[in-house]
Amino acid sequence: MLAQQIVNGLTIGMIYALIALGYTMVYGILKIVNFAHGDIFMMGSFFGLILIRNVGLPFVVAFALAAVLTALLGILIERLAYRRLRFSDRIVPLISAMGVSIFLANLAQKLWGSEVHTFPKVMEIKTYTIAGMTFSTVQLLIFGLSIIAMLGLHFFVNKTKIGTAMRATSISITNATLMGINTNMIIMITFAIGSALAAAAGILVSIYYDAVYPTMGYTAGLKAFTAAVLGGIGSIPGAVLGGLILGVAENLGIAYIAAKYQDIIAFCILILVLIIRPRGILGKKEINKV
Repeated sequence: MLAQQIVNGLTIGMIYALIALGYTMVYGILKIVNFAHGDIFMMGSFFGLILIRNVGLPFVVAFALAAVLTALLGILIERLAYRRLRFSDRIVPLISAMGVSIFLANLAQKLWGSEVHTFPKVMEIKTYTIAGMTFSTVQLLIFGLSIIAMLGLHFFVNKTKIGTAMRATSISITNATLMGINTNMIIMITFAIGSALAAAAGILVSIYYDAVYPTMGYTAGLKAFTAAVLGGIGSIPGAVLGGLILGVAENLGIAYIAAKYQDIIAFCILILVLIIRPRGILGKKEINKV
């Protein structure tokens, strides 16, 4: 029973981790919290739903195209809502992010209604038992695609020239610009990658729960932010670790305490982390940069 609950928790933890990566990448470079990221996740879910249900595209094609469309949405949001506020007080882009979040949620309700949409069946659901633990094909899909995305991001950030430029920009935007790095382009790429990962998470969680609706980004976004803070916001490995820990903790709470305390558990974890270790498990002590 315990092992099965851990497996279920790791499944949703993978989703939190994918969303948390977007938070942590943007914060690592701009030191702002993109509170619209949960609604970008929601828009990615709707893009996938429309491309499969209305356009009739195969799942793989729709998945890739939804990620691209959501990446373009992330770039547009960065260009319109954050670029001019980049060097303002931190509260200013935070307010802008909240405005974008409200706009996207209301736009989704206007376009697709406020009801819950079921996600089209994209695969035959089977179950497999390994060492007494049951895995569904959806869970295996979530594990597989999430691991591929996370390993791909790790390789991109640490082994490519653009990744090197991203790390340099995260240290100091001013110095990176003086070294000839196009920091505007790097920041756009960061938003695009984070948004594409959020779209992947949105489609996967829609398949898992068979539900897409305009307000789904609110709670998921807050929990992913909690995961990012838990692991150490600004740390890519920390975002993954935080997501997995939060997913397992939530699922164990549902199994052994009560399902109604699911959200309370997540936010109690956030409060404890902020009190005991504000920089998170893998977070580093922040220094002032110029």
